[in-house]
Amino acid sequence: MVWGRKKKRGGRKEPVFGGVAASLAELRLNPLDRITVADDKPASRAAPRKAAGPGGDGSRERKPSQNRKGRKGRARKRTRGRLSRLFYWGAVLALWGGIAIVGVVVYVGAHLPPIQSLEIPKRPPTIKIVGADGSVLATRGEMAGSNVSLKDLPPYLPKAFIAIEDRRFYSHYGVDPIGILRAAVTNVLHMGVSQGGSTLTQQLAKNLFLTQERTLERKLQEVELALWLERKHTKAQILELYLNRVYFGSGAYGVEAAAQKYFGKPAKDVTLAEAAMLAGLVKSPSRLAPNRNPEGAEARAKVVLAAMADAHFITEQQARAATTRPSYAVKPVGAGTINYVADWVGEVLDDLVGQVDQNIVVETTIDPKLQSVAEAALIDELAAKSVKFNVSQGALVAMTPDGAIRAMVGGRNYGDSQFNRAVMAKRQPGSAFKPFVYLTAIEAGLTPETIRQDAPLDIKGWRPENYGHEYFGAVTLTQALAMSLNTVAVRLGLEVGPVNVVRTAHRLGITSKLEPNASIALGTSEVSPLELVGAYAPFANGGYAANPHIVDRIRTVDGNKLLYARAQAAPGRVIDPRSVAMMNTMMEQTLISGTARKAGIPGWTAAGKTGTSQDFRDAWFVGYTAKLVTGVWLGNDDNSPTRKATGGGLPVEVWTRFMRTAHEGMQPEPIPGTQRGGPLPDIAQLGRQVIAPAPAAPASVGGPPQPVRANVRPEAASGLDGWLVDRLFGGR
Repeated sequence: MVWGRKKKRGGRKEPVFGGVAASLAELRLNPLDRITVADDKPASRAAPRKAAGPGGDGSRERKPSQNRKGRKGRARKRTRGRLSRLFYWGAVLALWGGIAIVGVVVYVGAHLPPIQSLEIPKRPPTIKIVGADGSVLATRGEMAGSNVSLKDLPPYLPKAFIAIEDRRFYSHYGVDPIGILRAAVTNVLHMGVSQGGSTLTQQLAKNLFLTQERTLERKLQEVELALWLERKHTKAQILELYLNRVYFGSGAYGVEAAAQKYFGKPAKDVTLAEAAMLAGLVKSPSRLAPNRNPEGAEARAKVVLAAMADAHFITEQQARAATTRPSYAVKPVGAGTINYVADWVGEVLDDLVGQVDQNIVVETTIDPKLQSVAEAALIDELAAKSVKFNVSQGALVAMTPDGAIRAMVGGRNYGDSQFNRAVMAKRQPGSAFKPFVYLTAIEAGLTPETIRQDAPLDIKGWRPENYGHEYFGAVTLTQALAMSLNTVAVRLGLEVGPVNVVRTAHRLGITSKLEPNASIALGTSEVSPLELVGAYAPFANGGYAANPHIVDRIRTVDGNKLLYARAQAAPGRVIDPRSVAMMNTMMEQTLISGTARKAGIPGWTAAGKTGTSQDFRDAWFVGYTAKLVTGVWLGNDDNSPTRKATGGGLPVEVWTRFMRTAHEGMQPEPIPGTQRGGPLPDIAQLGRQVIAPAPAAPASVGGPPQPVRANVRPEAASGLDGWLVDRLFGGR
């Protein structure tokens, strides 16, 4: 059985193309027939396959020379591409860099005053401080000499500055790129800032218009201003401005002021060695000032001379001659106490004339001779006895009874410490405050002969004691003040009221805050030496207010304008004449038979009061005549205790040495009120009934002190023996 159709005869025949190998060969593509697409792959990665050739597979290889040429061509193309990209990005960076520079210049310029409005500023004002005799005491402010022109200076003087500061001064336009590069290389080699690249013009721009801060913005402002100066002024003008404005240390601005300061001669007369020293100061005026560091100044001057020789400004022989024979007539810096006076004058000027914008002369009340005597008295005594008594500092103020300050010493050495202890130090006055307590009592109706009890007392647990731990029973106020008996002073303070004592002290001139408590009678509230001495002045002048002052007149240098003159208004009375007389008779006894027996001026009546604070931290003596009121304080700045330094010791010795010299050649005058009184009872009479310490009795706070019963022991008829006198009067 047949399931399909029969095959047709003569069916379809497929074409035959020969052998199989031939057919494959004809259909295979040759590499040259391929369509190639350029890519970025390296030639090594796209090596053509071998073409089929007659030798087997029919492949055909390229010649080596053809391969090398292809590679070189492609390398050249790649190089050209890289260069074009480098040029492109370089141009982009340069464009943005230029934009950034323009932006910085605009920003810096925006923070400068308008260039067209800039002017060379005036010289800073000079303040000349003169004494009562017209002599110059000190110069404050920025000491500037007169302007000098280049033609008036020796040629080697400006050349010294050019040689050491700006060798290419005449060839740059305000900024020296070569100098900056050289300084940068030098600083890198030395691994630090050893050389600067600022030109003289840049330094002048900084000195005239800018601050001394070290910031990038300030440096860029300096560059802009230097370019402006070079455009506006000639090289000679810039150099002349520079020499007249540069700072030379010790307050001296300009070559004229520096020459006068360091050599005592005008700038036109300085020698080559001196010119080199001045040029060398510019690098570090404070460190190299010859009055502070003569060795450093001389070494720097030798460097300048070598630079001048290297620049052919001077010969080698001239440099050697100036180096071997320097002529520095420089006085070493002193620690003169007149600087305390000058500093205080500078502080009060603002209150008297406001801001100083011109050169002025300040006429003071200071007596230069008395200032020298005061300085020597204080410093010499401290030099001799400071170690023994552990006293490191002191102060002295001397003024006339109307408040004109004649001498002021604010410390032992101004060079070591500029703190003016005479004006600014607040210390406990101790018993030197007691006159205000006794004056309050006198004004309340008591007299120098009034009797009060010297006996132990207890005030809510506080038990004040006398210096020698001795008690004398019934004593007069004169005796109690002369011997500085603490218990009597406290009793009087409570009797009249601490508030009234404070009011009395303020009325006489104390300006510090005082605490109105029981201990105020012993001087526990702090005051300055200046205000304490000023508060004693009414006792010396008959009871009138004394305003301590140091400035009489202020005028311009040429004298054409008077800026200030002290008013001569009549002072107001602060103590009535009767009370003044009684207080002076009592305080006179302090020098005659009391704690200041070592004090005294031959032929003169003097009075005063000693003071010693708790734990011997402060030692005072304030004494006066009809011509002069002087106070002395000794102690330590850290308020540490001394070795029992008392007001009757070192302060009295300093006061006596000063006052005796100050009164030489003057006609003696009595203190107001004392010439009318008769002789007071000698304190030795009290020795016949010296009272031994007795048990403490409670004090009657708010009422009169109660008498204390004590045992009495007799003494020799001749008075107190030496041992007892030392015990009683060696302290307060």
